[in-house]
Amino acid sequence: MKRKITSLLLLLLLHMAAIACAVCERNQPRVLKGITHGAGPNSRWDYLIVWTAVVIVLATLFLSIKWLIRPGEQSGNHIKRSILNNP
Repeated sequence: MKRKITSLLLLLLLHMAAIACAVCERNQPRVLKGITHGAGPNSRWDYLIVWTAVVIVLATLFLSIKWLIRPGEQSGNHIKRSILNNP
């Protein structure tokens, strides 16, 4: 029980630290209000960089899950066969 209460308090404290303060919220653009601390993006290039990174991460995630589920190597002399068939 003590461990659950400690975990709950820790999560609440971490959540409070993640919420932006009033000054930061006022200085952020409308999209980021209440989410982040500090100065917001300085130009449209910042948004372009972030969205490019998001696209790369999502594509990488999609392809890694796809190839993890269905790898597609069918040839009998693929390198994985030397490991799997080794007695």
